[in-house]
Amino acid sequence: MEKTRYELLGEENLNLLLDKFYDLVAKDDRINHLFKDDFEIIKKKQRFFLTQFFGGPALYNQNYGPPRMRARHIPHAITSASAEAWLENMAAAVDSLPIEEELKMIIYSSFPKLAAHMVNS
Repeated sequence: MEKTRYELLGEENLNLLLDKFYDLVAKDDRINHLFKDDFEIIKKKQRFFLTQFFGGPALYNQNYGPPRMRARHIPHAITSASAEAWLENMAAAVDSLPIEEELKMIIYSSFPKLAAHMVNS
């Protein structure tokens, strides 16, 4: 049986990914204005979402209901440039992980379609 992206990445690396990503986003004036809530709350929701998105336990559903990510992001003006900045930060965060290059590519490849789907402005 093939392992999920969540199993391949592991919880520890997922936490490292999110710590690095949100450190980068907080410093990125192109998109940090889109993150109005406490970064720890946002990071927790993202951890629950990515755990589920990568094939792990359905933590997001259990805590917040169905993800409906596009609908949840409608209040934020997300442009193509915002999505690109988000992806650049995510790429840097993925690249920082202590995992094999092949796994980095697998993990990162999950994001471009998702980021494009969030564009609403």
